[in-house]
Amino acid sequence: MQIITKEYAIHKAQLGRGGKIPACRSFIQVQAMAGHSKWANIQHRKNRQDEKRGKIWTKIIREVTVAARVGGGDADTNPRLRLALEKAAAANMPKDNLNRAILRGTGEAEGVNYEEIRYEGYGVAGAAVIIDCMTDNRTRTVAEVRHALSKHGGNLGTDGSVAFMFKHCGQFIFAPGTNEDKVMEVALEAGADDIVTDEEGMIEVICPVVSYHTVKTAFEQANLPFEASEITMKPDTETELDGEDGQKMQKLLDALDDLDDVQQVYTNVIINE
Repeated sequence: MQIITKEYAIHKAQLGRGGKIPACRSFIQVQAMAGHSKWANIQHRKNRQDEKRGKIWTKIIREVTVAARVGGGDADTNPRLRLALEKAAAANMPKDNLNRAILRGTGEAEGVNYEEIRYEGYGVAGAAVIIDCMTDNRTRTVAEVRHALSKHGGNLGTDGSVAFMFKHCGQFIFAPGTNEDKVMEVALEAGADDIVTDEEGMIEVICPVVSYHTVKTAFEQANLPFEASEITMKPDTETELDGEDGQKMQKLLDALDDLDDVQQVYTNVIINE
């Protein structure tokens, strides 16, 4: 494993900024173990999202509705709603659908009242899993989540059983081949916490939730296109699964993600091809 220290990151930034030292946090470059392919895992998830576009629209509509209910219908003052609308734009959702969802959320139009629920559990080989749901029927949702877990070798845990293993943060993923020095320079200036580069060249930038839109705007203005970005639950440490265990775990994650009431699934597992 190769680690680039905080001091080295500052030194690199100095070279690109004429000797000026920006505020810096921890920046780490990791050379992953052979067979470890986080990039492949991300591509798998993205491909599945492309395949089920209709279901993605349903999930986004629920998120827009709840975001408007919690923080109001103005995206300029409601970061959660702004993020949901950005996801909607990326999914090419009609604006009329989104406007109706916002009105339902703010109470200006009738609609289903969705409740946010988080479940925690375990997958294959004790892997940690967090399942975020939005539902109008808690009894139905917990039964479906429990069934999906148990069918594929997992089980439902109690509140707090695995959440402590994750960090709530903003995440940006850059494809292999992206200019790492430029990403680091922009991230340093915008207030990111960490940059991780794996052996395939994939760059991952982590930032505080409150800084997500600032960092995102900085990358866009610097013409640094990212492959994916989101507010996520990032595991503190990751576990690798391969072979039969890896296949079972992927089926478990896909089964959870296919449930209508499930919005997001987080895990500390990297599945090797």
